[in-house]
Amino acid sequence: MNTTTTVLYCHDPLHERRADAHFAAEARQLRAVGGAVALVDHDALLAGDAGRAVARVPAGAGAVWYRGWMLPADRYAGLDAALRGRGARLAVTPEAYRRAHELPGWYEAFAALTPASRWLPAVPGETPDGERLAALAAALPAGAGIVKDYVKSRKHEWREACHLPDLADRSAVHRVVSRFVELQDEFLAGGIVLRAFERFTGPEVRVWWRDGEPRLVTPHPDHPEPAAALPAAALEPVRAAVGALGCRFVTTDLALREDGVWRVVEVGDGQVSDLHPAVDPAALAELLAAG
Repeated sequence: MNTTTTVLYCHDPLHERRADAHFAAEARQLRAVGGAVALVDHDALLAGDAGRAVARVPAGAGAVWYRGWMLPADRYAGLDAALRGRGARLAVTPEAYRRAHELPGWYEAFAALTPASRWLPAVPGETPDGERLAALAAALPAGAGIVKDYVKSRKHEWREACHLPDLADRSAVHRVVSRFVELQDEFLAGGIVLRAFERFTGPEVRVWWRDGEPRLVTPHPDHPEPAAALPAAALEPVRAAVGALGCRFVTTDLALREDGVWRVVEVGDGQVSDLHPAVDPAALAELLAAG
């Protein structure tokens, strides 16, 4: 029985025999702790050619992890299907990946710990009509909100494509959502999410959970400065929510609300969650290689 942990990394677009530079240090560390690295073609995955994408994965590899750039849930399922044709499979099933990666999948388990949210399906390039958006906004607490899709926001275009100063202002909600849809273009994931706005006092902290346990706590990769120290007690309700979600490898991004309560800002599948550049990649390699 093969007990070596195998991790699939995206290959460098210019050197298909090397891991992408963004993940190369982590791949080296994985090998150093006894893991095995296989390379996949991320561009081929996005193009829907999963067979070509996994051509360099050894046959019979068994259960493998993926560590790479984000994949839409349907492309991740295609990756799993192609691997199964080669005697391998993803350690995180396509169903579990979607559950952790997309807000509608994880929201119920975390509803008490995260800003109130409502969503509706949408396709790239099409903004839901004003009445549907108004109904969505009306289901949230009065006040400000934000718009995102099932996976990401455009927080760096805060005023024009993210922040909703007043959820009751129908025209403003439609305008900001329309701009968000325009900027997301073909990358709109799943649909439109409106969330209640909560004010936080500092940067986020990312917690990496493996099989229900918090294995690594790091700064959020979008913040150069460290977050406030995360007390152990703040993790207990999150631990229960992670357990209810039932996914093997997830991240939770937490921030301290202005009233002193730690809140879950986002949940993600750990395979496609970025690591802060100041964190030693050996820590994540060891997390993956630990059985």
